[in-house]
Amino acid sequence: MPIQITSSAFKDGETIPAQYTCDGANVSPPLAWSGVPGGTHSLAVIADDPDAPVGTWVHWVLYNLPAGQTSLVEGVQGVGLQGTNDFRKIGYGGPCPPRGKPHRYFFKLYALDSTADLKPGGSKADLEKAMQGHILAQGQLMGRYGR
Repeated sequence: MPIQITSSAFKDGETIPAQYTCDGANVSPPLAWSGVPGGTHSLAVIADDPDAPVGTWVHWVLYNLPAGQTSLVEGVQGVGLQGTNDFRKIGYGGPCPPRGKPHRYFFKLYALDSTADLKPGGSKADLEKAMQGHILAQGQLMGRYGR
């Protein structure tokens, strides 16, 4: 059974409001979830854009969230460990597509049977390697944004 992820800011498949993008405040959107299985030791979030011209662009890497966590507030800070995004910054970097066709942005949540043995600033590739063989369940929320 997949984890169910929602946001009070946009529904699955709908447009991400500008405040969560580089055209606005560029803060992470609020997220909430349910369906995390028993035996979960930590949670991780990866947000990326598979429609970027250079290949999948990573917007957010967040890991070692407490297993009992059921939501993230807008602009979340101080919970879990923030990784490095493809803007070469630690933390969230919102949608910032080139002009043209809207892009899809996937917010993926992973329930893990361990914690990631990573320091702050880990990359998506680092996290994916650390998660191998430890994913109990996952879910995703997709939003769109274009300019």
